[in-house]
Amino acid sequence: MHPDVAKLVEAGRIPKPVGERLSQLAPGNFCIHKSFGAGKVVDWDLPGKRVVIDFEKSAAQAMELQFAFQKTEWIAADDFRAKKIEQIEELRTLSKSDPIALVVHLLESHGGSMSGDALEKQLCGTVIPEPDFKKWWDNAKKSLRESRKVVVPQKRTDAIVLRTGDRSPAEALVADFEAARDIKGMIRALEAIAADIGAFENDSEALKRLLGDIDEGAKKAARVQLGQALQLVSARDEVIGSSKALELDPAAVRLSDLLQAADVGKIADEAGALPSARQRAVYEAFPDAFGNVWVDRIVRVFDRVGARGVTEIARILMDRSELPALVNHLRSAIARRALGADALIWVCRERKDAAAEVFGADVGASILNLLENDHLSDGPRKTSRLQSLLGDDKTLLTDLVGIMDANEARNFARRLLDCPVFGELEKKSLMARIIKARPETGELVSGGGERREESLLVSWDSLEKKKLELDELIRVRIPQNTKDISIARSYGDLRENFEYKSAKDLQKYLMHRKSELERDIHRARGTDFKGSDAAKVNIGTIVTLTDAAGSTVEMTVLGAWDSDPEKKLVSYLSEVGKALVGRAPGDSVQVRDEATESLHTLTIQSIRPYNP
Repeated sequence: MHPDVAKLVEAGRIPKPVGERLSQLAPGNFCIHKSFGAGKVVDWDLPGKRVVIDFEKSAAQAMELQFAFQKTEWIAADDFRAKKIEQIEELRTLSKSDPIALVVHLLESHGGSMSGDALEKQLCGTVIPEPDFKKWWDNAKKSLRESRKVVVPQKRTDAIVLRTGDRSPAEALVADFEAARDIKGMIRALEAIAADIGAFENDSEALKRLLGDIDEGAKKAARVQLGQALQLVSARDEVIGSSKALELDPAAVRLSDLLQAADVGKIADEAGALPSARQRAVYEAFPDAFGNVWVDRIVRVFDRVGARGVTEIARILMDRSELPALVNHLRSAIARRALGADALIWVCRERKDAAAEVFGADVGASILNLLENDHLSDGPRKTSRLQSLLGDDKTLLTDLVGIMDANEARNFARRLLDCPVFGELEKKSLMARIIKARPETGELVSGGGERREESLLVSWDSLEKKKLELDELIRVRIPQNTKDISIARSYGDLRENFEYKSAKDLQKYLMHRKSELERDIHRARGTDFKGSDAAKVNIGTIVTLTDAAGSTVEMTVLGAWDSDPEKKLVSYLSEVGKALVGRAPGDSVQVRDEATESLHTLTIQSIRPYNP
């Protein structure tokens, strides 16, 4: 403990643990800060509760003691990061003479493991010149693997791990597997073995001992953690495939066994979270798992497994000449508006190749339908990548409207203009592409590309709710957010300040919501829907419909903000509302079931005015 601090402890002014931590910030000591990097304490003022630290990225940084307590961590003088401050030339010399020793020292200072990105951040541009780093690291990785002192993974995102103790590399890898306490630990250890399979060239017996444990672990995990069981067995198969001395026991559990015992929904949910290489191994096991019906099963999970899974399944089906089955599935799903965002993205990207047969007007309707539904849902957005694709792919909209007839192109353009997902500038940009390909759609916009904003017919109740929400934003939420930002800013170091970032993110949302509400309220025209013409379906009418089986359903078409599916209230701007408005008794309409996303043909039996 520093003498000056010891006096404070002896006088009872501060507790001993505080004194020990305070002594770590004494001049001459080293510390680490997440944003500023490593630093050396150059001065302090105990009565003034201030400390001055020379950081890598900020020299002579004055900090309050309390803030330094919270945001810095003590490091020893022989720590790699400390040496970068005062012994940088020594480290540069070591990088040339003994790269292995340099990396080992760096790993020792980071608890024995670190990611490739973190290692590069510590070395590139400081210890090793930036132009030379890639070549240096490629040579260093080769030397490290040959030395067996460090586990260097194939994937950049996986950790580089320092081997410790007197065990051989093979023994250390096996010990890591045997020490794993859960299925995730077993997977990580097995992947490390696969990445360093050369260590077992003369020690295959150690690997053979693991196969039984892997088999037992996979069987137990499959009951509650199918995804991890699939990943474990896939990693085992990779190890066996890399080792000439290993063979899989005929009775061992296989990927096909795990798939057979699970339903399609669970397979889709679990497999979709796996890395691409593991997913491909799982999908390649479908023929063995499901025999003659494997194509039907794999197609059913196609649009439920995320972007990686969609690509892998399509590739497998193409490799095995089973693409027509996928095309039939896509055609049906698109017609029902039941295709997910990742599958639609794949269709758009493959529109001139594998998905050429299904790329048509319905794809455009499916995209807008999915964007609108996602926008109206309460959960996190799931279609951001799909929306970005419309803007980033410069020829997508051109290709899409190019295969539509004139009426389809106008309807698509009109619906895009009505879509609440896009901002005004984004709509202008997208419409410019559509108009260039289909000039007849230009009639939908006017005034140099500016579209006239139409009035919104709304109920008085829904209008009042919007006004109350805006009032609460202006009077309560925005002022409180402003105070929160001010308080968070006082904590210092804005780059490191989570509270400040959170408050600023909320500020963006609140201001966007305020603008949105002000715009909508300005456009809104309140009504009680009395006196609606019931000769045809209009806003403010109740429609009685029947299906082919004779079942009857009543739907009430109301204002822009009055949807309530449980009460069969539909907005005139919704897909169902647009299908109904303007129709007369005897007309047939196609209405989408919100639960199943399937289309049903209904016949209008009668129309009567809505009486609020």
